Amino acid sequence: MKDVIRVTRAALEVVRKVRAAEPEPDCLALFLEVNGSANGAYTYDLWFGHKSQIRPGDARQLEAEIEIVVVEPSIERVRGAVLDVNEIAGEEGLVVINANTPASPAVRGDVTGPVAERVLEVLERDVNPQIAMHGGRAALVAVEGAIAYVEMSGGCQGCGMARATLSQGIAVAITDAVPEISEVVDVTDHISGVDPYFASGRA
Repeated sequence: MKDVIRVTRAALEVVRKVRAAEPEPDCLALFLEVNGSANGAYTYDLWFGHKSQIRPGDARQLEAEIEIVVVEPSIERVRGAVLDVNEIAGEEGLVVINANTPASPAVRGDVTGPVAERVLEVLERDVNPQIAMHGGRAALVAVEGAIAYVEMSGGCQGCGMARATLSQGIAVAITDAVPEISEVVDVTDHISGVDPYFASGRA
């Protein structure tokens, strides 16, 4: 099977150095996941995890004895991308160069129809009262097929916990209550968030 992502030699060297400093490095794989989008591009999460955490649908590729794993929901979003090195302030960090971009909702703000109305009801009844305690709000911006697109604002925009809020809170509430929806996509521009609830240094 063709590799999903190309890893440059420079990136592989960075991965090797960082992994070597971890406990039991030979048991670790480098996982890659699309965790959102900002400014028309995907954002990513890269972490070392135990190889036992690899799931059957994940894409696995071996690079010089280092296993790279693209988690299943992210495979088509990063197919053909390149994992490379970007030097910032004299330090080498990993960067994903990806020609794939998030699909923008065809209609933004048109949330009519029975499915959209039920999603809106879940947001207003179950989700927003909870995240309002942290100064946040989630709005439905579009429904396309089985995908609901939401945008966060207030304390959720730019918050370091936004990903968990989406995956463990908002998405669960919507998909449980509205079975026609199988995926919830965050289209928030988190980079421009001005007052994230869990900002660095905030208790």
